[in-house]
Amino acid sequence: MLQQLISLLTWALVPIGLIAVVDDWFLRPRRRIDAHPAAPADPLLPRLAYLALPVLACAGVVRMFLAERLDFSLVLVLVAAGTGLVLLVERLGLRRRRAEAAAARGLPGDAAFEPGTVDYARSFFPVVLVVLIVRSFLFEPFRIPSDSMMPTLLDGDFILVNKFAFGLRLPVTNTKVVDFGEPRRGDVVVFRYPPDPAINYIKRVVGLPGDRIRIENDRLFINGEEIPAKSAGSYSDGCYENMQLLEEHIGEHVHHTLACSTRGPLITSPLPGCNRRLERGYVCPAEPETPDYNDISEIEVPAGHYFMVGDNRDNSADSRVFGFVPEANLIGSARRIWFNWDMQRKGGPTWSRIGTRID
Repeated sequence: MLQQLISLLTWALVPIGLIAVVDDWFLRPRRRIDAHPAAPADPLLPRLAYLALPVLACAGVVRMFLAERLDFSLVLVLVAAGTGLVLLVERLGLRRRRAEAAAARGLPGDAAFEPGTVDYARSFFPVVLVVLIVRSFLFEPFRIPSDSMMPTLLDGDFILVNKFAFGLRLPVTNTKVVDFGEPRRGDVVVFRYPPDPAINYIKRVVGLPGDRIRIENDRLFINGEEIPAKSAGSYSDGCYENMQLLEEHIGEHVHHTLACSTRGPLITSPLPGCNRRLERGYVCPAEPETPDYNDISEIEVPAGHYFMVGDNRDNSADSRVFGFVPEANLIGSARRIWFNWDMQRKGGPTWSRIGTRID
């Protein structure tokens, strides 16, 4: 219900914001000049727009914070272009026209009549431009939206992604302009979901171009050799029960994975000990069965593509489901967790995860 309300308010932001900007930039200065020294009386519609705008803007920020399909680079490009256009139009004529209108009424200059739109544009343009450059070419924040990378990454982790690890790409178009390197086996990588590039996914690279990949009972085999993985005990956190914890060594990375030998998906069941608001959890059956649900026969990774797998081997939609990931879909390499707050879990942020290195 709350998310639906936020979406509705976000859609209202566009027309209400347009009304406020047009009135504040073009019409309100004239009313202020005509009413000087008294305060101008705003018409009812703009007045309501000014009152609603802060609430709608907050809803828009929350919507962007929660969105999975939103292209934030496009938002930054549009904001930078919009604020830059406001400043350009001001310089080319609107500021002079306000000054002439003020002078015709015997008023000194137009500084007192500058629209708030112009002031905001002057403040936001350099900030947005810097954020756009940093986010496009250096580091980008990313929110983990699922359990697929447990226990390495948790739903609600906010991470920093190194955007120049695999080359510099232009924002929005994702066109590579400078090539710095390629993913290594074991890297945790953010990429555009092949069936729908508007969505970003995060998985671990297990197959490089030319590799032969096989998964048997949640164990990886690359080019005929089993990737070293030893048992690290059982794993239960209240929302996952009876899972097997493995310590896996792949490439230069040592990390943990979750496994469960079962013919089908994990059993979903309400678990009283789960701190999710709906108390929905996943249970691994007590009796192991083979072949495992997510086993795959040996396949070869084609040139220019990568095979991605989640660390939560039995609860991850990855290359076993959607296929290989083209090199053009790569976004960057995940480096560190800078915040954690899963709004579906009780208890608020998990402060101990802040600063954790992603291996």
